[in-house]
Amino acid sequence: MIKRLIWFVSGIVAGVSGVLFAGRRVKRTIGSMGPVKVANRAADATRGRLSAIGDAFRDGRQAMRDREAELKARRDGRIDTLDSGSAIAPIEPGDSILVDGTPVSPGRVIVLRQVDEPTPRRHRRSIRRHR
Repeated sequence: MIKRLIWFVSGIVAGVSGVLFAGRRVKRTIGSMGPVKVANRAADATRGRLSAIGDAFRDGRQAMRDREAELKARRDGRIDTLDSGSAIAPIEPGDSILVDGTPVSPGRVIVLRQVDEPTPRRHRRSIRRHR
């Protein structure tokens, strides 16, 4: 009998707490669905999208300017690439450095060349075991 009473009471407690929790949740959701809050949320979302579009537009224009500067330098012969085979002159003040089309400050660039010299071939003896 005591077992049944304990299960009955725990069921009542679980049911009441579930109803109270659901009621609070519904009231909070209804409060957040007011016309003013919905309008504010939509305005914030629109501002965020417009800001992202503006950032993308500015990045695109900057990339366009960088590429245009690179193409003009290439046309005028003011550009030297690492694979051209010529000795690269030291960087002077006023020079711009492009790495993958993006301008960087001269202090952030270290140019290293790797020279692959042929290595002498070593003859290996094959070890044969007789069984």
